Amino acid sequence: MPRAGAMARLAIAAGALAVLTLVAIVLPRLWGPPAPAGSPSASPTEPTPSARTTAAAATPSSAAPEGPPPPPPSRAQYVLGGLSLEQRAGQVMMVGSPVAGPDAVTLDALGRTGIGNVFLRGRTTAGAAAVAGAVAAVRAPATVPMPAGPVAPFVATDQEGGHVQIMRGPGFSNIPSARTQGTMDPADLRAAAAAWGRELAAVGVNVNFGPVLDTVPSPAFAPYNAPIGRWEREYGYTPEAVSTSGLAFAQGMADAGVAATPKHFPGLGRATANTDTSADVADPEATRSDPYLVPFRDAVRAGAWWVMLSNALYPGIDPGSLAVFSPTVIQGMLRGDLGFTGVVVSDDVCDAVQLSAVPPERRGADFIAAGGSMALCTNAGMAPRLWQGIVDRARADPAFAQALDAAALAVLEAKERAGLLPG
Repeated sequence: MPRAGAMARLAIAAGALAVLTLVAIVLPRLWGPPAPAGSPSASPTEPTPSARTTAAAATPSSAAPEGPPPPPPSRAQYVLGGLSLEQRAGQVMMVGSPVAGPDAVTLDALGRTGIGNVFLRGRTTAGAAAVAGAVAAVRAPATVPMPAGPVAPFVATDQEGGHVQIMRGPGFSNIPSARTQGTMDPADLRAAAAAWGRELAAVGVNVNFGPVLDTVPSPAFAPYNAPIGRWEREYGYTPEAVSTSGLAFAQGMADAGVAATPKHFPGLGRATANTDTSADVADPEATRSDPYLVPFRDAVRAGAWWVMLSNALYPGIDPGSLAVFSPTVIQGMLRGDLGFTGVVVSDDVCDAVQLSAVPPERRGADFIAAGGSMALCTNAGMAPRLWQGIVDRARADPAFAQALDAAALAVLEAKERAGLLPG
């Protein structure tokens, strides 16, 4: 019996040793960074694992894990990891190009900077076939080649209707003004907007800078409201009316696969001057709890993934900064109060007279530093200066470099959603 007991104890010890050996082999694999299906472990587009992750995988027995392993990086995160600083700066900008086709200035700006998004500006009555050709001509130089495949651009335009309709002619509807749209049944408006959106999608446009969600206080005030009411861009004269019709327009665009862009947060309905043509434009009545914010709040709750900022000053919200440069407006109100997580795009920061006192090299960088995602520059001749300002600040300021990464990731996440990233 003693000999049999000794043999049993030896068998138990050998089994325990085998279990420990197996744990030592398997555990690092369980807690290492998982590789995405179909991706090589050292793809040029993948970010380098952090030192913390690597150390945890190398010493699995040092401490028990506190929770499940982190999810694998998204496709947008992998693409971001493969972009240079200059390419990241290109992703957070959108440059203007004539709707008739890119000119030499636009092509030079795209070639020198790698700006990865385009706004079709101007007016055309040439119709859909001509616009499709213009989009094709500008898409290639705005595309970023990557080892796993190209990163395609967002191509945006202003197709609100009425006075603000860039594309007309065969293949494009004659879109009524927002004031007229606001008299339509919301279901009918959504269906009509879906048809207008399909016209944009057919020519390669994937973002529409609309609807206007600014609330003009009354019909009597509309002629004095230079940016909105004077041009019949308002859907109504109460926040509820603006919200109902504006969201019907946005949802119709989404039905067609085109991203709508509610604008101009936090609102231009009370402004008596236009930031495109005037300086010192302000809304002294707006507050952080302004009822005129309701349409924007409703758009965010309905799933909007783009919002355009105003260039005006709102002294009751942030007396020291224009909205486009205000962390209070962007991070405090839009991201914090409203919970928006998508792309924050500026209004034009190049030709706007409101910004004429700010050096171009600061405009894009200050916007990104405040929490913005994509700086719109309709003047291609000025765009390289904005781009260089972003690059230079990121090289000099690590905190700004992190803000740039966050902005670029927001843009890439939107591109992933739109099917513009390599598969």
